Amino acid sequence: MVPGHEVVGIIEKCGAKVSTFKPGDRVGVAWIFSSCGKCEFCKAGLENLCFEFKGTGRDENGGYAEFMRVPAESACFIPDVFTDEEAAPLMCAGAIGYRSFHLTGLENGQPLGLMGFGASGHLVLKMVRELMHDTEVLVFTRTIEEQEFAISLGAKWAGGIEDNPPFLLNAIIDTTPVWKTMVQSLLYLKPGGRLIINAIRIEHLDQSALASIDYEKHLWMEKEIKSVANITHNDVKAFLEFAGKVSLKSAVQKYPFERANEAIWDLKHKHVQGGKVLVW
Repeated sequence: MVPGHEVVGIIEKCGAKVSTFKPGDRVGVAWIFSSCGKCEFCKAGLENLCFEFKGTGRDENGGYAEFMRVPAESACFIPDVFTDEEAAPLMCAGAIGYRSFHLTGLENGQPLGLMGFGASGHLVLKMVRELMHDTEVLVFTRTIEEQEFAISLGAKWAGGIEDNPPFLLNAIIDTTPVWKTMVQSLLYLKPGGRLIINAIRIEHLDQSALASIDYEKHLWMEKEIKSVANITHNDVKAFLEFAGKVSLKSAVQKYPFERANEAIWDLKHKHVQGGKVLVW
């Protein structure tokens, strides 16, 4: 089993009313554990916006145990092309990147920017390369190593957070947890461009960054800002199906379960390419 907020494992037992799965099936459980199933959002396929949304490992027990119980609608088959370790990041970084990309509304040929280049960013780049052959992707990231990694995966250009790109962009997906990158991204958008924020701002409010917002430079000309809230069941299942067809895989660094604290420490303090996965 790959434990945590996104879990891959083998079904031990099924409830009496479950017909989709059987014992022995390999399935995954993503961040979305459950929702009410009755509200206007759930009925519209937007259960990520449900006020009773529950997250795996936050609101309900996750994978840090030998067994876990999950609603059948929140389980999804894992394509055979992926190992457990390869599948786990696809259900988090991959699925949220999938949702973020579709929220951009981009058409083939319109350029995309990626602000930050971690687990989600590098999967979005791979996905765009498969789906939109004429769309050029520009990457903004802090280190030379990450910039070189982006170029190696097919980015048209890669530079620092404050480096001016060679041209303005129709959309930018910000995968960082800080405020400064959000403000910088607005400078690099075309008129009518859209900024998609697919990571929660987890740092303290950066008053200096927000105070630097200039209406004419950052917000005028009908620029848009859209946040991403969680993921839907369809995001996970559709992305896994797509990734399985094209064998789209994440760069993965594995840690045995007993080294979980080390994985968290490395994630915070060291350069990370792709996702980190805990393995039983």
